[in-house]
Amino acid sequence: MPRSRNRARLSGEGMARNLKALGLWRTALVASVRKDAPDLSARQLAILLQVYLTDPPHTVRGLALFLNISKPAVTRALDRLSVLGFVKRKRDAEDKRNVLVQRTVKGSVYLSDFAELVIAAGAVTAEDMIRVEADEALAATAKARLQSELQGMPLREATAAVEATLEASAP
Repeated sequence: MPRSRNRARLSGEGMARNLKALGLWRTALVASVRKDAPDLSARQLAILLQVYLTDPPHTVRGLALFLNISKPAVTRALDRLSVLGFVKRKRDAEDKRNVLVQRTVKGSVYLSDFAELVIAAGAVTAEDMIRVEADEALAATAKARLQSELQGMPLREATAAVEATLEASAP
């Protein structure tokens, strides 16, 4: 990865944005796990989303190519999704070698409920902003320590440099 991207990723603003995005994802996943609903793996969820959010037809071969995973891995995930009733498989009438993956009402309801969890996770409260600001401060401190170690400057100077950069980039 080019160094300039690494630096941008380590910037206070970029790190705060990443932390917020990951925090939203974590909040939605935790809510999903706590809920009395099936706990899907990342692979199963990716396949389910691909089937529901893109136009059919969906085949095992097509899903494997799109996700860059093996056909047996797709088949294992589809086995679980089929048992849960989230998708159903049907042989292609035109080409018996192909297995078509189809949507179900139960799968639609599951994803609709999951979408509500994601939406709820995105609702930002004042308390959330306090946490984000605290995370930004921690990220800035970590960055200052790293700069201090890498550049051999005293921690106070590195901290001041990071704070000055953050203040200059603030809206």
